[in-house]
Amino acid sequence: MSLRDPPGDRSLDDRLAFGVVNLDKPPGPSAHQVAGWVRDMAGVDRAAHAGTLDPKVTGCLPTMLGDATRLAPVFLEGRKEYVAVLELHGSPPADLEDILAEFEGDIYQKPPRKSAVSRRLRTRRVHALDLLETRDRQALVRIECASGTYVRKLCHDLGLALGTGAHMGDLRRTATDPFDDRDLVTLHDLADALAFAEAGDETPLREVVAPAERVLDDLPAVTIAPSAAEQVATGAPVYAPGVLDADDAPRDALVACVTPDGSAVCLGRLVGDPGAESGVVVDLERVLV
Repeated sequence: MSLRDPPGDRSLDDRLAFGVVNLDKPPGPSAHQVAGWVRDMAGVDRAAHAGTLDPKVTGCLPTMLGDATRLAPVFLEGRKEYVAVLELHGSPPADLEDILAEFEGDIYQKPPRKSAVSRRLRTRRVHALDLLETRDRQALVRIECASGTYVRKLCHDLGLALGTGAHMGDLRRTATDPFDDRDLVTLHDLADALAFAEAGDETPLREVVAPAERVLDDLPAVTIAPSAAEQVATGAPVYAPGVLDADDAPRDALVACVTPDGSAVCLGRLVGDPGAESGVVVDLERVLV
């Protein structure tokens, strides 16, 4: 695919071919099934979700369309936020909040037997664990954590620490950087918007399908010249002379390379000084055009 028009100037077909829907996953289907439904509804060749949710889990499931599926690695870098019902096996202790606070920071987890990854002990960070409400033997908690944290396992471990035992009840994902639950789109919203577009009104569909660049909102950006973007499109790395501007980022950080009009060109790792006169600045990981 050639270099794209600026995000705000793209036709509806181009929006669907490189777009993202901040989907509100319903309970019942798997995340994979939901992505397949969105793909078929939108009439695109590919769709991919950002982070698996179990069938019973609801909430924020950004779904990338067409070439935007190449942006999936971005979601491995960000945080997730959940609201969970902690089902206690006994009366909640008086020091419930204090014990929850002890789980903030780095924790050790081993993936469950049914997971698709190797069952090796690994470290995950819990950024915040807040008690929102209690009722009888239930505690409503908000969890902000690193990608790849198993909330079901966390609930089990909380039960052990509380001395009552516990398991996870209802679970809803309220955010996955850079998306949250303030502008979620249901499958019904998407179906209605597609029907309006078929009838000639594109406005609803443009409201529910965002340009794929929205996925990159929290990622450091390296702005490159259009001539450099043409070279990147053929597989060349980003060289210093082609860099126009760059956000502050540590060496080896995942960055998004964009043209001055905001169009995404590639994902890559920052390996050199953007202010240098020569040398490679960004090694490519995913070419987007």
